[in-house]
Amino acid sequence: MASPAEWLAGARPRTLPAALAPVLAGTGVAAYAGGAVWWKAALALVVSVALQVGVNYANDYSDGVRGTDADRVGPMRLVGSGTAAPGAVKRAAFLAFGVAAVAGLVLAVTTAWWLVAVGLACIVAAWFYTGGDHPYGYAGLGEVMVFVFFGLVAVVGTTYVQTETFELAAACAAVGIGALACAILVANNLRDIPTDRDVGKRTLAVRLGDAATRGLYAGLVLAAIVAALAVAALTTWWAVLALAYAGTAAPAARAVLEGARGPELIPVLQQTGVAELVFGGGLFVGLLIGI
Repeated sequence: MASPAEWLAGARPRTLPAALAPVLAGTGVAAYAGGAVWWKAALALVVSVALQVGVNYANDYSDGVRGTDADRVGPMRLVGSGTAAPGAVKRAAFLAFGVAAVAGLVLAVTTAWWLVAVGLACIVAAWFYTGGDHPYGYAGLGEVMVFVFFGLVAVVGTTYVQTETFELAAACAAVGIGALACAILVANNLRDIPTDRDVGKRTLAVRLGDAATRGLYAGLVLAAIVAALAVAALTTWWAVLALAYAGTAAPAARAVLEGARGPELIPVLQQTGVAELVFGGGLFVGLLIGI
């Protein structure tokens, strides 16, 4: 049986910035719009973190039973390494999805019932990333779904449940958050091109090839600059504090463009995650100061 430390590692806590950043950004916009509701922000954070953990366990399970993780370069996987039984990891994934569903239901009941459909779509997307007979992550659509759900839906949704309005600034913030979340996945898939190609996993990186994938990563990192400036133009120039993300994103982009591969890309994943968190945190702090 896997130890608690191994279960924690399997949850991939280093990916949690992708769950924290959109809630910070969305709450910052809500506060600037005069509608911050802190207990709803806390529930939105529970939903986001639970979905992130759930998709991590689901990915571990699905890739493990397919044999995709038999020869990994990155962090340990529970099923692929034989540390935990596939059924146990699958149950852990659905337990996390259940936590997200309960917290999301409270938000829907107190905001708008149509949010139940949004929450269901999030869970379905999380499972079928690598689950089911035709996982979209194996067809090169992972980045699109990450942008939609961990960018647009997460940020705009966090703002909406607090203000019950659709804010243009939230949409702009969502583009920046979504771009950096996609950059994490692009770096991950860039690292795994050789092994993914061998097992028939046609990620976007496999389809584009090494050189184009590196260019895509750099483009996504740069897109966040435009998004931050758009938020600042719509709200307060204090929002440019989000540009502090470049302090960790620039070294990561340099490593990617200079040809880092295999284990050399693991620090890039960590740096990109930190960059996304700094971006979201910078928007949060800047918008609060600018009120």
